[in-house]
Amino acid sequence: MAARTDLFQSPDYFLLDELLSEEQKHIREAVRSYVKKEISPVIEEYAQRAEFPQQIVKQLGELGCFGPTIPAEYGGGGLDYISYGLMMQELERGDSGVRSTASVQGSLVMFPIHAYGSEAQRKKYLPKLASGDWLGCFGLTEPNHGSDPSHMLSNFKDAGDHVILNGAKMWISNAPFSQVAVVWAKNELGEIHGLILERGMEGFSTPTTHGKWSLRASATGELVFDHVKVPKENILPNVKGLKGPLSCLSKARYGIAWGVVGAAMDCYDTALRYSKERIQFEKPIGAFQLQQKKLAEMITEITKAQWLNWRLGTLMNENRATPAQVSMAKRNSCEMATNICRDARQILGGMGITGEYPVMRHMMNLESVITYEGTHDIHLLITGMDVTGFNAFK
Repeated sequence: MAARTDLFQSPDYFLLDELLSEEQKHIREAVRSYVKKEISPVIEEYAQRAEFPQQIVKQLGELGCFGPTIPAEYGGGGLDYISYGLMMQELERGDSGVRSTASVQGSLVMFPIHAYGSEAQRKKYLPKLASGDWLGCFGLTEPNHGSDPSHMLSNFKDAGDHVILNGAKMWISNAPFSQVAVVWAKNELGEIHGLILERGMEGFSTPTTHGKWSLRASATGELVFDHVKVPKENILPNVKGLKGPLSCLSKARYGIAWGVVGAAMDCYDTALRYSKERIQFEKPIGAFQLQQKKLAEMITEITKAQWLNWRLGTLMNENRATPAQVSMAKRNSCEMATNICRDARQILGGMGITGEYPVMRHMMNLESVITYEGTHDIHLLITGMDVTGFNAFK
């Protein structure tokens, strides 16, 4: 397959750029240039082969996409949350799997080590994760416990200067190539704690998940713990209970809310360009009312999501954003993006299913993104509980 020329132009219908700082715009442009140069020309081939482009790990580290909000003293970027959101938007404009790699590293691995780890853990792990020398993954979801992690079966027992961990996790992004895993499991009292595992620990394996129709350029696997000896100094000391993993998920969901807007923008931009070039009935299809309806609704929904995300980012910077607000943004962006991908595919007709255009790849990817880190329905119930005060989960 020939490398695709990336002609993307970013839509900004309500002039949101005027509210961004020069630094934020510079960061966005740096990531956008990287995607155009390193991701767009090759990503279709990797997706067709269902292969993870391992070279991106070091590239993303050098670009500062791993843990951009982590303080610089630990190798992070010390950036604000709008900058982080813009980075995720540009990466997912390239591919959801690329953004997933960065989201997992920053929000699900580096964030808990920084927020809940010891100083020794921070100094040992964060610089190597930030640079891309090490890749990390996050173990919460289990074969029988997805939306309800409180009933996880993974557990560890005290054995002197270490603990013995048993159990399994699945649907774990980055797992097959990770050097580090932040894993959540229950102690003998049934309390949930985070443990840092390293590749090479006896009894710890990461089998690859095959046969995916979605996120094909992202590495997904399992984490299997068969009497793994984990030193006690590898337990995160400053959190216990579901607060730990759920706070990580809020950070990651925030990145997703921004990221999928990038996928939607790419599909809109592709469909708009195609509608001006494709001639049927002696005129461009963009001149027909039904195609204009699709395009007008696309840019409207993208614009609404851009502003919701910008406001959420402002609240995140002020430390005022609630997990329920993050859930609303994640759900809104995912629904918007999946709808736009499908409409864009229709505008492209048969060409929409080919790798010559990015639309079908985005569409398949988003079928995973709308489910992971809180399904569409779960986020709806989070909002419902927030506005009514009633818990519909039980």
